Amino acid sequence: MVGISERLSEFSARRLPYWRDKLEALSKRRQASPMYRADFLERLEQSFKDWSRRYAEAAATGERKAFFKTTSGFEVKPLYTPLDVKWLDYESDLGFSGQYPFTRGVYTTMYRGKLWTMRQFAGFGTPEDTNRRFRFLLEHGETGLSIAFDTPTLYGYDPDNPRCEGEVGKCGVSVATVRDMEIIFDGIPLDKVSVSMTINAPAAVLLAMLIVVAEKQGVPMRLLRGTTQTDILKEFIAQKEWAFTPEAHLRIIRDMMEFCTQNMPYWHYISISGYHIREAGATALQELAFTLMDGFTYVDLGVSSGMSVDQFAPRFSFFFNSTINFFEEIAKFRAARKIWATVLKEFYGAKDPRSMTLRFHTQTSGASLTWQQPLNNIVRTTIEALAAVLGGTQSLHTNSYDEAWALPTEEAVLVALRTQQIIAEETGVADTIDPLAGSYYVEWLTEQLVEGALKYFERIDELGGMLEAIKAGYPQREIHESAYRTQLAFERGEEVLVGVNKYTIPDEKPIRYLVVDEKVVKQQVERLQQVKRERDNEKVRKALENLRRAFEDESVNVMPYIIEAVKSYATLEEIMNVGREVFGTWSEPVII
Repeated sequence: MVGISERLSEFSARRLPYWRDKLEALSKRRQASPMYRADFLERLEQSFKDWSRRYAEAAATGERKAFFKTTSGFEVKPLYTPLDVKWLDYESDLGFSGQYPFTRGVYTTMYRGKLWTMRQFAGFGTPEDTNRRFRFLLEHGETGLSIAFDTPTLYGYDPDNPRCEGEVGKCGVSVATVRDMEIIFDGIPLDKVSVSMTINAPAAVLLAMLIVVAEKQGVPMRLLRGTTQTDILKEFIAQKEWAFTPEAHLRIIRDMMEFCTQNMPYWHYISISGYHIREAGATALQELAFTLMDGFTYVDLGVSSGMSVDQFAPRFSFFFNSTINFFEEIAKFRAARKIWATVLKEFYGAKDPRSMTLRFHTQTSGASLTWQQPLNNIVRTTIEALAAVLGGTQSLHTNSYDEAWALPTEEAVLVALRTQQIIAEETGVADTIDPLAGSYYVEWLTEQLVEGALKYFERIDELGGMLEAIKAGYPQREIHESAYRTQLAFERGEEVLVGVNKYTIPDEKPIRYLVVDEKVVKQQVERLQQVKRERDNEKVRKALENLRRAFEDESVNVMPYIIEAVKSYATLEEIMNVGREVFGTWSEPVII
């Protein structure tokens, strides 16, 4: 696995001067004014000085806060004017929707042609429970399925493993063999429904299970549409659910990229995720910078394996958080599109516009939900969802108001889905494209995020790239410090959390919430034991041995061998244990 580390470090060394050149160019261009005449700006500057004096007099008695800022620490001024965006060049900075640099949206017609996909994250308990929830959501207007897996599945363990006690089916559905996946998709035509799977360490195994289930439905893998998250770098940064060493995981991701490029033209084999980075305590700027740097690392991985960037990059997708700081979230999404398009074109030499288009799914912030006064969460989620739509998301999950208590009830998830539908059908915000473009504040804030991200890119590549930065604990430490500062601000009352540190209700009563039946463990273990009794265990042994040899030979693509093991009804843990034995695991550095 040493080869992967060395190749990624080579890209990092090549990128470093590029970031420095971009930062220097940003600094220089702020002296120019392509959109405004010099005499206009001179008059405006004098008028603004006069207004500023009056403002200072009016504010002399005090303002609501001593310091107004975004979550990323950008100071927010009382008023923005053309003076704050005099550097703006419409064609190079904004352009038109569906055209480079895609700041205003990745598709020409955006929501006037087709609304975003309403993809509610779902899954709990047994496969039967999840199948019923999927059918319920589809009946009520959901347009894409998104599977939540329980913690044992996310780590690659079977439900009968002692370390899984108390976790089976609790935060998602329990999956141990392809039999579980057959039940989840029973009666759900995989040639007609797009499927997203939030799975990372065992992503290759769950994708193999979906391929096998589809084949049993008569649907060839080339027709499957959807996404596996597969973003192991953000696991090492934030969510902490990995199985092997970073290099081993990256090798398997490389094999997935090659396999899907050749065999699954509609499958997005990696969804580069900032969501969990943000939930761990990152600012909007950190989410933007670390997510995009993860994305560049996966581009490096694909190019270093011998593929051209235009072979694989068109099927990269992204997954962002939308939290409560409304304008910063909108600016973050616009900055992400602009940065990705620019770097893919300028540094990586992409020619296909699809390689440059940053398409993303959004989920409203789980961390912003409170168990106190949970109905307030409906308002929070609505604002966050609106920011995602105004920021140009391609698909959206809206959190349910009861999720600070447990997985959502049917009633709560229906309110969450209706929130999206009301935004889409009643508000008019989807009738015009990028309606906040040209806002002095939004354009200024977008530029601040672009510049801040470039500075983070420079620092990460100074450390040798994202893989080396993770090994050194750099992004982990940055997020930890940000989360600590945020918590202190709430505890001191410097930031308000309605219903928690202000406008509280004493002796608040709990709400009715979803309780996962403890019978789930028994049912899942019994099904697992039945599968083991009924399968051809010699076939399983041979499949796992073939997989072991494939893991040991880095020149071999492991995907066909994982599919072979899944078809034999080898369990998730049996397959992952082969990898643990071959690759070993990894411990992160101490950062505190």
